[in-house]
Amino acid sequence: MDLTVVAYVIYLLISVALTVWVARTLSRNGKVFLADVLHGNEKLADAVNHLLVVGFYLVNLGFVTLYLRNSDGVADARGLFEALSVKLGVVLLVLGVLHLGNVYVLNKIRRRGLMEREQIPPVAPQGWTGPGHGPWAAPAPRA
Repeated sequence: MDLTVVAYVIYLLISVALTVWVARTLSRNGKVFLADVLHGNEKLADAVNHLLVVGFYLVNLGFVTLYLRNSDGVADARGLFEALSVKLGVVLLVLGVLHLGNVYVLNKIRRRGLMEREQIPPVAPQGWTGPGHGPWAAPAPRA
């Protein structure tokens, strides 16, 4: 069997396994984060989480398959390891960049939601208190 084909098979097995592992890890650990971003709406958080995982699979597996071709043939074991290290390194970098991009966007959404929540008073105003009234005012003089 040609070593180039061996390199392709090993690359595909490792890349697909890494993609599945990262997607499952992000899905499992991202549910709490998404629930916070979406104001505790668990059903919507699960739906968004599932959509993100599907998109993650499509982008990563598409990249893995497009990056499969090796322009130079693999002649020996050293070439096999060098080709695999370059290809797997690029796949890992792409996985990391996509993960950081997702976290960045979701964190922006989360911060916007926190800012909106802070602008709404916890209790509706009951009226207006003029100066000299309230807990910070000086005590009234005794007669």
